Amino acid sequence: MKVGSTKHNFLSSVRQLTREKWALGATIFTGKMIGLLLVFAAMMVIPGMFGTKAHAAETYTAHETTMMDTVNTVWTLVAAFLVFGMQAGFVMLEAGFARKRETVNVLMECIFDTCLCGLLFYAVGYAFMFGKGNGFIGWGGGDGKTWFFLQNTPATYMSTGIPVLAHWIFQYAFADTCSTIVSGAMIGRTSFRGDILYSIGITGFIYPIIGHWAWGPDGFLANMGSSGLFQSISAQPFRDFAGSTVVHTIGGVASLAGAMVLGPRLGRIFARDDKEKGGLPPGHNLLVAAVGGFILWFGWYGFNPGSTLSAMDMQGIGRVAANTTLAACAGGFTAMLAALWFGPTKGKFDLAFTINGFLAGLVAITCPCYWVSPFGAIMLGAISGFIIFGGVYLIEWFRIDDPVGAVSVHGFNGIWGTISLGLFASGQYGATGAYGADNSAPVTGLFYGGGFGVLKAQLIGSLTITLATFVISFVMMYVINKLGHPWKLRIEEHGETGAGGIDVFDHGIEVYPVQDDEISLSGLFDKGAKVASEA
Repeated sequence: MKVGSTKHNFLSSVRQLTREKWALGATIFTGKMIGLLLVFAAMMVIPGMFGTKAHAAETYTAHETTMMDTVNTVWTLVAAFLVFGMQAGFVMLEAGFARKRETVNVLMECIFDTCLCGLLFYAVGYAFMFGKGNGFIGWGGGDGKTWFFLQNTPATYMSTGIPVLAHWIFQYAFADTCSTIVSGAMIGRTSFRGDILYSIGITGFIYPIIGHWAWGPDGFLANMGSSGLFQSISAQPFRDFAGSTVVHTIGGVASLAGAMVLGPRLGRIFARDDKEKGGLPPGHNLLVAAVGGFILWFGWYGFNPGSTLSAMDMQGIGRVAANTTLAACAGGFTAMLAALWFGPTKGKFDLAFTINGFLAGLVAITCPCYWVSPFGAIMLGAISGFIIFGGVYLIEWFRIDDPVGAVSVHGFNGIWGTISLGLFASGQYGATGAYGADNSAPVTGLFYGGGFGVLKAQLIGSLTITLATFVISFVMMYVINKLGHPWKLRIEEHGETGAGGIDVFDHGIEVYPVQDDEISLSGLFDKGAKVASEA
């Protein structure tokens, strides 16, 4: 009777778990298909109604302009929703690569960062980043009135024709991405209260103020070559189309600073200290990590093509989407080969490196996606796959504990992607615009006969932002870590090593709160086999 009851409970658990997994899969698939249809409609169908040409200097009636601004706004919002959907990808990726005992903490940090980021970017971040001010920080519209709490803003943002609130939500999704990146390298030993403090610093101040330098209307890097601090140093402005530097380098370098201040998780053994037992602990659920990676890839179609802010630039958004795809494919392929040839499990096809490889390609293409050809996208994406492989082992050699490879994926490849524009810009494409592309002044890199001008500007911009981000973030993390508990950055030792780890200590629950066995198909089937043998 006892065996029969146990067997019945086991079968009920399997059926329940199967239903939940099918429901989750159906929800994700349906959402992706709906989003994909919306993107295709905005990219291919709606722009064709207007028959715009490849040059922005056209004359339109007020009605035509209103219609195109409306379509551009819809396109920008669809892209914003795709970028926001990347948060689900980040949650799954980080949770999958984390150990089981730190999974709830990962989920909570990502959710909290998203909520906090929205409020801070509304209160001060948007004004700091996109308001006029000076070369270092923005605050308003240049009329003496500030944009804090989105007050005194104009109806549309600059010459885009996009309503400020639509532009705000698109840029909020970017800010949220940067904030989420930072937590990846700090998994497993960051107190939740410490996370609150550094998130305020990153989202409210570091990201928007440093981002203003490259994306603000009067940022000194954006205006390099024409005015500002570096006018006499470079004839070219610094360019970052969708954020290899502004989003990914800032996020990756800030996460490096945090990981260095925190130190490794207790019990972490590095390969240089023990070749047999050392190395990065495996993630507890690579299925979740792989699905998260694909969700991130899907969201990148809002990240990069959406940065045109224009559905009228048909050729531009199509090219950006194609380049994004090809760079990701090349990055995943070469990272897999690097692990196969040189990895610790030589001769094996490594899933974790392959996932991070295509993410590295996506990060790298984010800056140059508008200005490179498909062939250039493949080349720079292929290089990014080797960079992620080497970067992971470089970080390991320095005894820095980065559980998800955030520093290598976002930091190193953000820098590479930014610099690659100066090499691979094909000399065919100039600037996107609200009513079409303006290719009258194309951007040309070194490999296409453009000389060192663009490369020099990219090196200056990347170096400036990388160094500034690291120094400011390191000081901030160091100060927070000197606070007393419970606000100290690093969690107490017993909170990290006690029963249930940081999940139970900070959140009072385990990710799989089940008696005896973990919830996993393999665990359930093992239990079923045991019950059957006993019967």
